[in-house]
Amino acid sequence: MLTTLVRNGTVVTAKETRSADILIEGERIREIKPGISADAAGTVIDATGMLLLPGGIDVHTHLDMPFGGTTSSDDFESGTKAAAFGGTTTLIDFAIQPKGTRMRDALDTWWKKADKRASIDYGLHMIITDLGEAGLEDMDEMVREGVASFKLFMAYPGVLMVDDATIFQALGRTAKNGALICLHAENGGIIDVMVKRAIAEGKTAPVYHALTRPATAEAEAVHRAVAMSEISGAPVYIVHLSSEDALNEVRAARDRNVPIFAETCPQYLLLSIDDLARPGFEGAKYVFTPPLREKNHPPKLWDGLKNDHLQVVSTDHCPFCFEDQKILGKDDFSKIPNGGPGIENRLQLLFHHGVNEGRLSLNRFVELVSTTPARLFGLYPRKGELAPGSDADIVIWNPNAEHEISAKTHHMRVDYSMFEGFRVKGNARTVLSRGEVIVDNGTFLGRTGRGAFLRREARGGAWK
Repeated sequence: MLTTLVRNGTVVTAKETRSADILIEGERIREIKPGISADAAGTVIDATGMLLLPGGIDVHTHLDMPFGGTTSSDDFESGTKAAAFGGTTTLIDFAIQPKGTRMRDALDTWWKKADKRASIDYGLHMIITDLGEAGLEDMDEMVREGVASFKLFMAYPGVLMVDDATIFQALGRTAKNGALICLHAENGGIIDVMVKRAIAEGKTAPVYHALTRPATAEAEAVHRAVAMSEISGAPVYIVHLSSEDALNEVRAARDRNVPIFAETCPQYLLLSIDDLARPGFEGAKYVFTPPLREKNHPPKLWDGLKNDHLQVVSTDHCPFCFEDQKILGKDDFSKIPNGGPGIENRLQLLFHHGVNEGRLSLNRFVELVSTTPARLFGLYPRKGELAPGSDADIVIWNPNAEHEISAKTHHMRVDYSMFEGFRVKGNARTVLSRGEVIVDNGTFLGRTGRGAFLRREARGGAWK
């Protein structure tokens, strides 16, 4: 059995930071302690001056996803490769149930998309668009298949949006089967009216994407989500929270012990509505949902991360090329494909702007990008931890490496970066996935198709 020793590094987990070596046997960690003899392993990796982090877990990606008359430009081959370069070793993508079909069909479709293409391990959420007559039984079947979370939309009427009754039914089921409901929280009905009104008035530029999706519409939907969680007794996970208004609803609910969890994304921490208002059509690069907010919102989100009002940072990676996909909405912002690229840059941005700038501790950084995602989505302690018995998903992180983010050098299959020109300090030097080095010093050494589907466990009542 292959053995690897990572020596002389600083092990960082959500709970502690210490100098230690990590001995890997096969795909798993065998031992962590200082001074492990080099004779114990066939391969030795020197990590002097490096941080040893559990592999990043991105629980919100959209690879090879149809949307708005086109398909996201990264598939499971290019997307997982780009993720690996950034230190992410596990992702959870979304299978979409077309209306009038069974969830089983959607699961099979997404397995085919990922099979023999993914180079890192992956799980799947199921997007519910139609419970129908057999939908509740379908949810139980998905849990048995290892799909332990479901996403429902409170936005995009006529396409993905479901009504409150459907959400409440789904919550009733997860209260019994232990799965987790994820909600895209915006008031879709109000937004739809505002969008149509803006277009009728000739307000077609990208910035109107934000102006027709006010923060209040997000906060109102989060408020309803909290109420449904309280009534059903089932936990809810709010995806891509973008505003102080919505954060206030989450914080108030958590203060009274409602089982509400929420994520945000780097774009909401570092960008603003000013990017949507860039000259010409440049703002289309920043059209995603929820939209970017005014500059007073990001500092509040950083505070939310620090104080555990927000528990996860994911990416909502859903890239569309500017030249031939975003252009579909040149004369109508509502037709711009919603989404942006970010799967490669999450750890870089959060380390630099969080840890380096004093907003987050090193341990909180690990908690946000790896450990809590693993705990919430049924992967812990196999993933998200550095401990004997855990998968040897290890990022050897150089805290002093300087890097400029650019579309010219990134590995995502998209012709622009939302963070073009951002300079960051801290980057993945070497990335191991289940004991195998898949990235080293800027070179991809992994294999297409080596990523495994992760059958996740429903957590039941273990939500605290």
